[in-house]
Amino acid sequence: MTFRTKILPALLIGALPLAACTTNPETGKKSISKAAIGGLGGALGGYLLGDLIGGKRDRTEKILGAGIGAVAGAGVGYYMDQQEKKLRQQTAGTGVEVIRDGDQLVLDMPSEVTFATGSANLDPAFRATLDKVASTLTQYEKTYVDVLGHTDSVGSDAYNQTLSEQRAGTVADYLGLKGVQRARLATKGFGESQPRASNTTEDGRASNRRVEIRLVPVTES
Repeated sequence: MTFRTKILPALLIGALPLAACTTNPETGKKSISKAAIGGLGGALGGYLLGDLIGGKRDRTEKILGAGIGAVAGAGVGYYMDQQEKKLRQQTAGTGVEVIRDGDQLVLDMPSEVTFATGSANLDPAFRATLDKVASTLTQYEKTYVDVLGHTDSVGSDAYNQTLSEQRAGTVADYLGLKGVQRARLATKGFGESQPRASNTTEDGRASNRRVEIRLVPVTES
């Protein structure tokens, strides 16, 4: 089960050895290796880690069947570097956070810029941003695209589960309409099961309401 966060607690970041952190020469952004995360004994909760929705084998067959192709092993890092750089440029100032974890990218989209409370209808003001994201995803097509929905704990478990699924579906459908090939897209709703902050405060609940887009390279291996 995955568990992601947009903001790693400063105390935990400070506890990481310097060698565990790397700086992207293109963006100047720091990232933390999976090994370093594991080395904290689970204190970070396994942020950003997890298997592809539906498994890799079936989705790879569909993607290759759609004629998309894969990235050669030696070129994966560069391919994701360029995609990350473009996404950071296009989402700057929009409220969307671009997170790098190894060769994976996560776009963290808080509910205040994507959906009204209790709604699965995409905020019209956010469509321009999502248009830019879709443009980059079509340019860098050799990636799996997982769309993950999360809610706070207000309401019943069943309601929140359904809402998270609907929101993930809305984003995926919009990306599909904007040219992202359906073979690349998969969705999953987590309801309220993966909070990254306390649901006892409004700020915490707002942090827990989000949709994430996870990008994983399709590799030749």
